Parts: sequence; structure tokens; C-alpha cells
Amino acid sequence: MSPSPATHGSIPRRRALALVAAPFLASGVARASDDWPSKPVRYINVFPPGGPTDTLSRIVCAELSELTGQQFIVENKAGSGGNIGSDAIAKSAPDGYTIGLYTIASQSIAPTLYAKLAFDVEKDFTAIAMLWSVPNMLMVRLDLPVKSVPELIALGKAQPGKLSFASSGAGTTPHISGEMFKQMTGVNLLHVPYKGSAPAYQDLLAGQVDMMWDNIPGPLGLMRGGKVRGVAVTSRERHPAAPEVPTMAETLAGFEITSWGGLCGPAGLPPAMVEKCAALAQKALESPKVKAAFAQQGATAFWMNPKDTAAHRASDERKLAPVIKASGAKVE
Repeated sequence: MSPSPATHGSIPRRRALALVAAPFLASGVARASDDWPSKPVRYINVFPPGGPTDTLSRIVCAELSELTGQQFIVENKAGSGGNIGSDAIAKSAPDGYTIGLYTIASQSIAPTLYAKLAFDVEKDFTAIAMLWSVPNMLMVRLDLPVKSVPELIALGKAQPGKLSFASSGAGTTPHISGEMFKQMTGVNLLHVPYKGSAPAYQDLLAGQVDMMWDNIPGPLGLMRGGKVRGVAVTSRERHPAAPEVPTMAETLAGFEITSWGGLCGPAGLPPAMVEKCAALAQKALESPKVKAAFAQQGATAFWMNPKDTAAHRASDERKLAPVIKASGAKVE
């Protein structure tokens, strides 16, 4: 019996053509990765302008622009605790010219907190690298009679349900910091979520809310400017940028949460391009200029390779899920 016209021997024609084309496709991908970036790169920050992630993102993107000779343009796409911007990253073309912020909020917290997400954190993204880690700082408005965590607990218990805390959005580490505080103390605080840190700061300074946990770069600047009172940090140890501020754990043993930011792109980014971008990120973080700018913001360079970055995301999701579930917080 002679072979069917649709086959070459026992190999289907479609597969045979794919085998012939594969080396050419592979070489095309390799060339694209070698040339990357050959035009401006769009970097989506999933939070609005003026907040800590915006400042840190712009520091890194400015250095990447210098290293490559191509502009890394920060575009703020905020809302839903970082989920709107993350969805935009997931739905972009996997060509390396749209990347963005890989954040604990939308990647490790959102899968448990949100009843429904427009993206799958495991399938719809390519992890590229970690960039920074920052603890949160609890700050209170200046006229709130609180200078320490024990005083806050006492005031909260004396005025149940009357104190409020702002956050940069549902599902962010500032939000979860507040939920952890409520769980560990039994103090009932009203959560007021905003679309990012900047608008939350405005209401805190105006006295519309009583307190706020946020990534340390923002509170640090406000505290140094005499606009808020720093009460505690959420890291295991006191932060070198503000050694006078105690840790939450000095009063509430085991209280620890650290935010992080990294680079990601949509699923399907060519591996060679991912490795090149990760290496550029590592080089950027080694720059004395970037190190100094991070230190001024209270952030720590936190580079990881693509594989370890994805693993860290998954680890934090597992670690934080019980905390979120126990809090009863849920976003429909």
C-alpha cells in the first residue's frame, strides 16, 4: 500500500513541515532575543503614580534605559489592588515589549482574596526577576493619641469600631497588615481601600482616616517631613532607614509581612529574552546609583532568577492564604 498523499512515509505532512521549519523559527527567536530591546519597552506599573512602587519602578526603568539605550516607559494602570494592570500584562503580546510589575498583591494575595480573577497567576505570566523587598510601616495621623502599638491596641479596645485604616487597595500587603493586626489583637478597625497609596495619603493627612500601613518608602518620606507619626514596621527586625521605629513583632510576636516587587511579562516570552532581561535587571540593581536611591527609599535590592522568582511567588501564596481566609476578607 503506497503512502497517503497527506504523509511523507509515516510522518504526517503537517508534522514534517513543522520539523523543517523549527530550526528557522528557533533562529528567528534567537535573533529577536539578541536584538532585544530594539525599540522602547512599555513597563506597566499596576499601581498609580506617586506611590512607593511607582518611585521604585522609575528608578529601575531609568537604569535599564541607560544600560540598553532604549527607553523603558512606565505606564500606570491601577485599580483592584493591582489586578487591572496585571491583567493588561497577561493579555499583552509575548514579544518582550510589554513587561511590568510582578507584585505580591496581585500574584500571591489576590488568588485567595478575590472570588474571581481575570487571569491565572500560574499560567498567564512569565516570571523574569525579583527587584526589591520592602516592609510596611504603620503610620497614624498626628492628632491621633497613639505613639506605640500597645497604645493603639488600648485606644482601639476603648473605641471599638471607630478607628479606620487606609490601604492602597484590597489585597495589598498594607491591607493584609491591617487584617493581621485585627486578628492578633481583637481590635475592630474599619478598612478603607483606595486605588493606590497617593490618594490614601491625601485622606490620611486630611484626617479622613486614622492610620495606614504602607510600603516603607512612602511613610518614611511623610514621617521625615513631620506629616505623620511612624509607629511600627512589619519586618522581623527594625529597619536601618528608621531604627527608632519598633517592629510590630516587639508587641505582637510573629507579626511579619514583607512586600516585594519584580519583573514579569505575559506567558510565552522566549526563554532567551527572559534570561537577557533578568541579567539586565541584576546589572541595574548592582548600580551604585540604584543602590543609593533604593536606600533612600528604604527598599532593599532583592534579585532572583526567573525560576526562583516564580517559586517565591508560589511560596508567599501558600503562606498568606491561611491568614487571608482567617480574616474573613473576601472580594467578590
